[in-house]
Amino acid sequence: MKYISFAIPCYNSQDYMARAIESILPGGDEVEILIVNDGSTDRTSEIAHEYKRQYSGIVRVIDKENGGHGDAVNEGLSAARGKYFKVVDSDDWVDEEALHQILTLFRNLEDDGEQIDMLVSNFVYEKVGVTHKKCVHYRNALPQDEIFRWDDIGHFRLDQYILMHSVIYRTDLLKLIQMKLPKHTFYVDNIYVYYPLPHVRKIYYLDVDFYRYFIGRDDQSVNEKNMIARADQQIYVTKTMIDMYDLRKISSRKLKQYMVNYLAIMMTVSSIILIRSKKKENIDKKRELWKYLKMKDFKIYFKIRYGILGQTMNIPGKSGRKISSLVYSVARRIIGFN
Repeated sequence: MKYISFAIPCYNSQDYMARAIESILPGGDEVEILIVNDGSTDRTSEIAHEYKRQYSGIVRVIDKENGGHGDAVNEGLSAARGKYFKVVDSDDWVDEEALHQILTLFRNLEDDGEQIDMLVSNFVYEKVGVTHKKCVHYRNALPQDEIFRWDDIGHFRLDQYILMHSVIYRTDLLKLIQMKLPKHTFYVDNIYVYYPLPHVRKIYYLDVDFYRYFIGRDDQSVNEKNMIARADQQIYVTKTMIDMYDLRKISSRKLKQYMVNYLAIMMTVSSIILIRSKKKENIDKKRELWKYLKMKDFKIYFKIRYGILGQTMNIPGKSGRKISSLVYSVARRIIGFN
């Protein structure tokens, strides 16, 4: 049985995709690896097909026209045959021991006639030049060694939010809710994580350091210069998430709070990128984004705007923007992102 379908979106990934693929191969016949070649112009497709020849029962290749990371995820999901679905970026990799532990869990669930909608595990920031690799875990926020629901979750710290790196969804759930990410748009991994949440009923947290999140290439989307250059795409994703749900109708109080906090983080990231660009037009876009949230849902706006993050991002004047930028710089050093 194929327990996990791993989709690896690849665009000109010839120099590093092998590590991602090789890290999953120890899963053997219980996994499938979907290498999605997103219109690459280098040897990506050639390398992918070589892996397919060597591991025909495990590796499949999807060659497609360039549509961006989200579209590559869409293609991988459409082709997925495994019970669960995981995205691994082509410059990242997974831990072999943790992979075996996850497969053992899925095997045991199957033997017990159980299934879950979402598995959460830890991820590690593999940041170039940093000796101490920060691991994001959820021990204080999520129950362990049991299936639980949203009402059972605890308090998440700011550096603990569930990202694409830490989540595995049930494949049929994603297909049932018609998960479809925008084409030619960066930062859609936030939509990928956020959109399924109200549809998730059964959750399991496995305290293993599974996903290794590489940070260090100048062309990465999370590089600050690239984020500033693509600020409009960050705004688009944030607005899409604002429009996605009427959060007042979310039945679970704890899930609602989690989703409000997720939007607060999205508003914060969008705001700080616009502030750090130091361009007047981007400061205007920041004001417009907050106005957009206010028009959509005043109560949610009020919670976010006058929460800690919202207040930090909206200190008036040039000196206020400097303070916001300083707070961001400190947080970046502590948490270790980009």
